[in-house]
Amino acid sequence: MTDPRDALFKSLSDPTRRALFEQLCRGGEQTVGELTAHAKVSQPAVSKHLGVLKQAGLVRDRREGRETHYRPQPDALSPLLDWTSEMAAFWERRFDDLEDLLKRMDQ
Repeated sequence: MTDPRDALFKSLSDPTRRALFEQLCRGGEQTVGELTAHAKVSQPAVSKHLGVLKQAGLVRDRREGRETHYRPQPDALSPLLDWTSEMAAFWERRFDDLEDLLKRMDQ
């Protein structure tokens, strides 16, 4: 079984996808056309990137007539925030251990 964080890391590793996700987080729900107007890639590329973000759970879509509207799902970042907190705690302990060692060496 794969770690659910893998899809999040992979989807956000691409700068275009990160930019699209950030634009949705800042601007709220937007159509593919609106997102393409701000992107530096074609509409088919934007649609493909949105598909990856959707598969990772970072965006949701809804159809309205011929247009697809996308909205961010920032709660999907929770596993990454948890991982970041775990890593921060790990490194804080390591630095505390190093500081203790250096103090002992100074004595």
